[in-house]
Amino acid sequence: MARKCPVTGKGVQVGHNVSHSNIKTKRRFLPNLQTTSVLSDTLGVVRLRLSTAALRTIEHRGGLDAFLKTVSARESSPEIRRLKRRVAIAAAKKAAG
Repeated sequence: MARKCPVTGKGVQVGHNVSHSNIKTKRRFLPNLQTTSVLSDTLGVVRLRLSTAALRTIEHRGGLDAFLKTVSARESSPEIRRLKRRVAIAAAKKAAG
């Protein structure tokens, strides 16, 4: 599983540990990814591996369904595109039936 957030695109960054004597050794900065259950109005509970910034963004936009309506499919990751399609299909079924 990749260490990358599908919503924000945050991934692993590379830098240096710098000692007091200024010796530099390579290190990795990992994103703060959390496996969380996000509640969707149409799908119910959806488990995603998101960064904490993405969780805050989703809550700020009014929930998962509202966030997926505002995000463009062109700029989002394949995982988010699939989720957006699932929500659209479920909403169409809910409206028809």
